[in-house]
Amino acid sequence: MPPTVRDAQVSARAPRRAFRRKARAIRHELGHTPSKFKPELKMLITSSTVAFLLGTKAYLGIRIWYKRKFTTSKKTSSQSTAIDKLLIALVVLGQVILPLLAIFSPLLRLADYASYPIAAIPGAAVMIFGVWLFWRSHSDLGKNWSVSLELESEHQLITAGVYRYVRHPMYASFFVMALAQLLLVHNWLAGPAAFLAVSLLYYVRRPSEEAMLTEHFGAAYAQYLATTGGVFPLLRS
Repeated sequence: MPPTVRDAQVSARAPRRAFRRKARAIRHELGHTPSKFKPELKMLITSSTVAFLLGTKAYLGIRIWYKRKFTTSKKTSSQSTAIDKLLIALVVLGQVILPLLAIFSPLLRLADYASYPIAAIPGAAVMIFGVWLFWRSHSDLGKNWSVSLELESEHQLITAGVYRYVRHPMYASFFVMALAQLLLVHNWLAGPAAFLAVSLLYYVRRPSEEAMLTEHFGAAYAQYLATTGGVFPLLRS
């Protein structure tokens, strides 16, 4: 029998139905399994990942270089405790280990979420600023820097460079890089991990650090405390 008008209409609708089924399948996939992206989305997520990895590599490179350069300095005062070491370990976990697990391992995949390409741009910009501030904090401190709560035998009070504006620019750089991590690591666990760990480190460690410096430098540090902010510059009238 020759095809009828109805047969022709059904044949014409078939490609559209197939397209709609395909579209529904893609929406379902993106909505329920965010670790499986279409090629264009996967490329954009990778750009965020690359920005995070490059920033983290630069941050670790700066830390390792300064640690090797100044570990031979003689220390005369130390308040490093088991709690202090635990806090540092938590920061390493939040800044490095969990993000790397989220990127390279399926262990945290249930916490993945989809993002958009625009997030990579501000995320990379924030990461660059955070790494620069981290480097500048080390550079301005020179041999006065220590990863633990320690004072060097000829320790100096540094109030120039970025220390002119805030007392703890290194902690500030951690907070900035933690913000970048939120933008670049699209995982509900690994994304905010650095911010939580750095916040705990700062609020537990800062009082002991400032008390040690006040005892060592006396009135000079007390005046410095009164004229600078902790991690944010003071607003002056």
